Amino acid sequence: MSSQTPAGEPVHVESREQFEELTSEGIVLVDYWADWCGPCKMLEPTVEELAAEVEDLLVLKVDVDQHQQLSQEAGVRGIPALQFYADGEEAERLVGVQEKADLLRVVESLR
Repeated sequence: MSSQTPAGEPVHVESREQFEELTSEGIVLVDYWADWCGPCKMLEPTVEELAAEVEDLLVLKVDVDQHQQLSQEAGVRGIPALQFYADGEEAERLVGVQEKADLLRVVESLR
């Protein structure tokens, strides 16, 4: 993992370069969200818990309003959208509010 990622909390993506660097290795969960999205707010505590509790998981947050092109290129059509990467390759994608246990199962399957 990159040395610029704070342990235990989601990293808010600021640029395409940062996104590409941070998704290039390890297990990464990308949360596509927006301020105005009610379901995104419902999912946020779960995503923050995963970031704090799962040691080998990096959690990124992509604001779809700030990063429209990045979101479009990722094929995001509805939010919240969760994209899992394993060593730079997209491995899984979920849309909508998810249970923590289901997200943990995906992480476990990528190890």
